[in-house]
Amino acid sequence: MFAVSFNENVSFGLPSDKPFTDEGAQLEAALSRIAAGGMTALYDAVAAALEHLKKGDREKRVLLVVSDGGDNASHHDLDQVMTMAEQADAIIYTIGLFIPEDPDRNPRALRRLAKATGGGAFLPGSVAEVTPICEQIAHDIRNQYTIAYVPTNRNQDGTYRSLQVKARARDRGRLSVRTRAGYYAPLKPEPLPAAGATDHEVQN
Repeated sequence: MFAVSFNENVSFGLPSDKPFTDEGAQLEAALSRIAAGGMTALYDAVAAALEHLKKGDREKRVLLVVSDGGDNASHHDLDQVMTMAEQADAIIYTIGLFIPEDPDRNPRALRRLAKATGGGAFLPGSVAEVTPICEQIAHDIRNQYTIAYVPTNRNQDGTYRSLQVKARARDRGRLSVRTRAGYYAPLKPEPLPAAGATDHEVQN
């Protein structure tokens, strides 16, 4: 686990020589360094966190975003972060904390991030609901299934492919399934130049 805080800047709570931790005290200390104030660079924080997750060696990668969804200081925009999220091998859960009068709130952005990656978006009515929501998210993470398939479209063209998964159970009818909205096909690798070929020969 790791912690990222953001205002107009993005910072990591753990020491630079410790990218992740499974120790509660270290994570608590990292979270205690978070202080509200300043502007909001949510999209930059999500982008930094997605890049940070690539350093991990766990098969399952999950990002929990707690925010009002607003952004007024990022270098990234929402579309760029959505593309990163769709390409990342990570699930994003979001918890929206805001008051109805908050002019900067953007629950739609939180829903988009969660839906694109197969996670869930939660908009609690009070802070007291946050702990049960986190417990539900933890339960979801521990009880997920991995389904693999071979696409009929074998083109390695880097295009986005939408996914739709449907499930039924005997005596229960159609089930609710939450999955990633799609994935990017791999790009066909460039052919290696023949041994001894010059740059001019390869280009032609």
